[in-house]
Amino acid sequence: MNDQRQPLLDAYSLILAAIDDGVYKPGDRLVESELAERFGVSRTPIREALQRLETQSLLTRDGRSLIVASLDHNQLAELYVVRAQLEGLAARLAAKHASVEEVRVLRDMVNDDRRLMNDPKALSRANKRFHKQIHLASHNRFLVQQLDLVHRSMALLATTSLEAEGRGRTALDEHEAIVEAIARGDGEAADRALREHISRAFETRLKLESGDRRKAR
Repeated sequence: MNDQRQPLLDAYSLILAAIDDGVYKPGDRLVESELAERFGVSRTPIREALQRLETQSLLTRDGRSLIVASLDHNQLAELYVVRAQLEGLAARLAAKHASVEEVRVLRDMVNDDRRLMNDPKALSRANKRFHKQIHLASHNRFLVQQLDLVHRSMALLATTSLEAEGRGRTALDEHEAIVEAIARGDGEAADRALREHISRAFETRLKLESGDRRKAR
């Protein structure tokens, strides 16, 4: 059974990663034959992966075509509310359960990521790894599963708030404050610091999108 499922899992992961990396953006049409050729996978697992992504609302129908879904303003706000609460809980639990080694890894991530401040795309990838490490440090598998769902939906955002001028530096300072609260075992402070971090990211994204709308007029 595992051998039969592997092509589907590979096709699903490949398409999801392409959306997450911005290869396919909201509104882009996904064609089975093109995806099969790009990823070197037969059309059957591609078709099944597309159906799974549609079920998860990451793809939507445009006539007979499947396109990458997009989030309207209300959906974006709802997503950030849920993300802030779940991420805050992960930080709170990490402050209680993270090992010395896990805290050291988080500190190293922050230090290493400071070298990426002039590369928003690379910093965005590093940011995802940092947050994932906090999720894992919570040592709560059910919370990790829910956060994985939230971060799949984050893949529908065509841009990163880290593209805003100065946001990379302040985001890393916020990461450092989160890690130090976790290291102290201060769950309340870790929860608060992470929720404030998500709030500032959301505020920055809204400002970026507002600027884009003004330019389009």
